[in-house]
Amino acid sequence: MHTLAAANPDHVVLAGDVLTWADAKTNQVRTLILSVAIVMGIVAVLMAWWKTRSFVGTLVAFVLAALVLWGISNLDVMKTKVGSEITDASSVSVVHVTGDAPALAGEGWRVS
Repeated sequence: MHTLAAANPDHVVLAGDVLTWADAKTNQVRTLILSVAIVMGIVAVLMAWWKTRSFVGTLVAFVLAALVLWGISNLDVMKTKVGSEITDASSVSVVHVTGDAPALAGEGWRVS
């Protein structure tokens, strides 16, 4: 076991080893989740075939499993796409109504 930095005042402990370890564990967990999702997708397709004995039902299960796997494996793309849409939506200007506008509770507004 390593000794603490207090035992040797000339020894400097950096967080690089901890960050490298955390990055490695994150990659291992991501790989594990993707592997489990692949197995679950295969099981879902096989169960769809077993229950329906239909080519269409099995094809739909396969396409849905493929979409879920694509979403899991491309989380970075999804995060960037959602972030850019939120940024684009926040640039919309807001119009303020002054004067005798009805209250927001629905007074005076009727949907027909």
